Amino acid sequence: MVLLAALAVVLFVHPRRESDDRGFAGAIRPDIPPRTWTLTDQDGHLTRVGAPSDGPSIVTFLYTHCQDTCPVTASTVCGALVQFGHVVPAYAISVDPANDTPDSARAFLSRNHLTGRMRFLLRPDTTLQQVWTTFGIRPQERGLEHTAYVVLLDRTGRQRIGFPFDKLTPEGLAHDLRRLSQSGTHA
Repeated sequence: MVLLAALAVVLFVHPRRESDDRGFAGAIRPDIPPRTWTLTDQDGHLTRVGAPSDGPSIVTFLYTHCQDTCPVTASTVCGALVQFGHVVPAYAISVDPANDTPDSARAFLSRNHLTGRMRFLLRPDTTLQQVWTTFGIRPQERGLEHTAYVVLLDRTGRQRIGFPFDKLTPEGLAHDLRRLSQSGTHA
């Protein structure tokens, strides 16, 4: 009985830290092998998401006509980029390709102060479906909201850290970008 009481104290009284045991604010993603996709951005340029790079990148899933989670997510990513203070590839992957257009994507990026900071990836639809599946994202559908999520990729293109919408803050995202930018940081 004493052992059970001691265990209860350890489990329920021990203060929880805001970051996990490895120092990240977001959730560590499962060990998913890196993949690279080529998509078209709002300006018609081919863009490779997940390609190895000099540092981390941000991937989020948005649609241009969203009135709730998407503008908040975009604003949070913008705030994190400002706090981080370095250029980081940031990608918004369309979850509503039937309604997202290059013009609506450019307008969305402009409204959310992300022009030149984020690329809004729109096409091809079959590749978007592969990306959604790999990241575990449900696209926007009539009567069903899309998965609101932000993922940080490490320099190898591997998914490392995830933030569900309700856990996303500019401070946490900037913190984890700094951690992933450090040489030798592994989740």
